[in-house]
This record gives sequence, C-alpha cells and structure tokens, in this order.
Amino acid sequence: MNGSMPPHHAARVEAAIASGQAARSALVASWRRSSRLHHLDPAGRSSPMRLTEAELDQARERIAPLLAAAQGAMDRLYQAVGASGCCVLLADGEGVPVDRRGTPGDDATFQSWGLWTGALWSEEHEGTNGIGTCLVEQRPLTIDRDQHFFARNTLLSCTAVPIYDHEAALAGVLDVSSCRADRTDAFSSLIALAAGEAAKRIEADLFRRAFSHARIVLTQGPDGSCGGLIAVDADDLVIGATRAARIGLGIALGRALQPVPAADLLGGDTAHDHLAGGQRAVLQRAMLRAGGNVSAAAKALGVSRATLHRKLKRFELNH
Repeated sequence: MNGSMPPHHAARVEAAIASGQAARSALVASWRRSSRLHHLDPAGRSSPMRLTEAELDQARERIAPLLAAAQGAMDRLYQAVGASGCCVLLADGEGVPVDRRGTPGDDATFQSWGLWTGALWSEEHEGTNGIGTCLVEQRPLTIDRDQHFFARNTLLSCTAVPIYDHEAALAGVLDVSSCRADRTDAFSSLIALAAGEAAKRIEADLFRRAFSHARIVLTQGPDGSCGGLIAVDADDLVIGATRAARIGLGIALGRALQPVPAADLLGGDTAHDHLAGGQRAVLQRAMLRAGGNVSAAAKALGVSRATLHRKLKRFELNH
C-alpha cells in the first residue's frame, strides 16, 4: 500500500465545487456539503475521530437487534470478499462502525486508516465517503479512491448499502472497504451486488425477529421478483411492512404503519392467494389439535371465538 497522497486533489475538489457541478453531480454535491456545510478541508490530515470503548458499547446497545440480525449475513459476505483484501463493516445511523470482519493480517492496515469499530465516518466528520454519504443519500453507492473528499482517504475504495429496520426507517449501513490499488471496476460491481444481497438478508431477518408472532408474507415486485415482506396477524391485519413492500404497495414512508386488512391491501395480488392458502392450513391444524373444539382452537390461535367462526366460514371449513 502506498501511503502518499495524490497531488492537487484538494485543488480539484475546490475547482469542482466552484464550477457549480453540484447541481448535476451527486459526488460534487457531497464534496460541497463537506466543504461548505461541514467546513472541512480536503487537505486535512488528522485521523478519523474515534469513540471511547464506553461510547462504543452504548452505540452497540442502541442497535442490538440490528447487530444480532446481521451476524450471519456479515459472515457470508466476508467469506466472499475477505480473501481479496476487503473488510466488512456494519455502521449505525451515526456512521460509526459497530461490528466488522477482516483478515487478521490486514488488521493493522485497516486500523491505521480508521476502518475500525468506533471510528466516526459520518459526512460531518470525514466528508465524502462510503458510509457517511450512503447515510445522507440513503442509496447504495461506491466512493472509489479520489472520489473521497479528504486527500488522505484517496487510497480507499468503499461500497456501502443502507439497511432499513422493521419500521422502514434507516438503521445503518453495510460497507465493504478495500485499500488495494488493484481493485477493478468489474470486481467493484461484484462487491456491490454481494453487499446489496447481504443487506436484504439482514433486513429480512430483522423484520422476522420483530414480527416473530405474525405470519410473514412475500409481496411481488413489478417484475415478478420478491418486492418485500409484510407481517399479518391472526385477525388478517397487516401490522408490518418492509421498506420495499411499502414502496411496492404504495404505503407512505416516514410514518407509522396503521393496521390494514390484508385483503384490502393485497387485493387480487397473487400474494393474496398465498396468504389465503397459508391461513386455511393454519386453521385446519388448529382445529385438528383442538379436536374440533372452536373455543380451544381460538385460544391457541390468540383470537376470539367469533373471529375464528368467521374465518372458518370464510374458508368453508366444517366444524
């Protein structure tokens, strides 16, 4: 790894900002925020700020559900990219990595760059970078080498993907970073794909854990692919929806989800057929286990006797 900084980087950043390119370029817009809003100097040489161990522990506690849900996906992602000199970071909504995966032989290098738990990678502190800029723009992106704001970060290549929680709110960022000079565009595209899939798995696991007592139903996207997940309670009410599901079903973002009948929300969607089939099977199993006793079956399902009667009638199940 070459520790020298590229010449004229700071001048190039300032020239791009002064030229008015921020209106046409998301990258230059981020450089402009870094310079004008956060008053950072692209030639600044100070290392990333870091939390104390106590502060890092508190940050981890605040996002404990996300940390737990992310373990498996982070392991698999690291298995895919770790041998190529990359580390995997999970950052919270403040841009602080709270968990990481990396090859022990590379630890000293990554730690010296601040690609470590407890470092502050928000745009406010580090200017344009994968984690911080992803949090601001709330979209998957790669900040490659001299796209970084600080000249001292221009040997880094960082691919970041936002992670949304069970209420469709931004919860953190999954990041794959590399200090290798031989990282190609083709490899960067593969990393972006792998990181995106890992983020989806984390969101799905986080959602299932939050709605462990509800039925989880897949919704279809416009192209027939999985459009997201919804949680349906014992009364056929949708009580939760992932961000992807809310976008696909036209549910407003940025506000609490009000329970809505699943049939009203899904309409004639094929997911509704799947939901109905699943419900019928659940009712049949409950009635069999209760020996045909409606009161016992209703208690086991956590619904009223009247609700269960209505469901049995709807699905034409004799009792």
